[in-house]
Amino acid sequence: MSMNQFLLGNGALLLTSFIWGSAFVAQVTGMELIGPFTFSASRCFLSTLFVFILILFQKEKDNTKLKDLLLGGAACGAFLFLGSSFQQVGLLYTTAGKTSFITSLYIVLVPILGIFFKKKVNLFTWMAVFLATLGLYLLAMSGLSEEAVINKGDLFVFLGSFFWAGHILIIDHFTKKVNPIKLSCLQFAVTTCLAAMVALSIEVPTLPNIFSSWKSIAYAGILSGGIAYTLQIVGQKHTTNATLASLILSLESVFGAIAGFIVLHERLKASEIWGCVIMFIAILVAQIPSDLFQKKKGK
Repeated sequence: MSMNQFLLGNGALLLTSFIWGSAFVAQVTGMELIGPFTFSASRCFLSTLFVFILILFQKEKDNTKLKDLLLGGAACGAFLFLGSSFQQVGLLYTTAGKTSFITSLYIVLVPILGIFFKKKVNLFTWMAVFLATLGLYLLAMSGLSEEAVINKGDLFVFLGSFFWAGHILIIDHFTKKVNPIKLSCLQFAVTTCLAAMVALSIEVPTLPNIFSSWKSIAYAGILSGGIAYTLQIVGQKHTTNATLASLILSLESVFGAIAGFIVLHERLKASEIWGCVIMFIAILVAQIPSDLFQKKKGK
């Protein structure tokens, strides 16, 4: 791989993490006039259209089986809906900065959930779980005093991180069988339908309010859902080191906190800042290859 390809790949991943991180701000501002499910349905509708256009320009032929595509799209869409719903509702009660770090726990949770698929968990993962638990306590409980109680918004986001982890595992399973762009399009379509049904049931969505929120919806739907996904594909195609790719993408949490601080003027307490730092360390530790410090046989 040439240096230009290496820089292109890592640059694309860095831009992806920036878009994903800053999108938390759009998710907050987008709910000033509309409910969380109306926002989710609107953004995912735009994501569906954007990725569908990509499919029309895709020249490569694939042997995707319709049955696998429909099953994968339904499963990925359901988990995407649950993860985004818990996250979006949580943002009603917590900050974009805290949400970005708590959501990133999926990086730690993925190998843990992998136990159910008979995958081994190394020592670094268990260390990451311990650090993540400590960091989450400091971040969500806002201190060590007896009066400290968990913020319900942080709890919603934390529950959502399990579904994000499950979403990663399901994508990993189905992308080996179907065209990833078609899978993405279908999962966004499924999420749009599910979010729209809930929105019509418990919210009062109106077109004027949706149109008034178009900037936030467009940023979250087109940039975060469509363009960032494409950049991720390009980035990982030109980055052979999966660990480095994961490290760059994990910067999403840092960009989210910075965006919340600059745009929304969010402020964190000292204990919450320490919580963010510890959780980010946990994310890094979780990505240490299990064989990094193992001696090669015969040496």
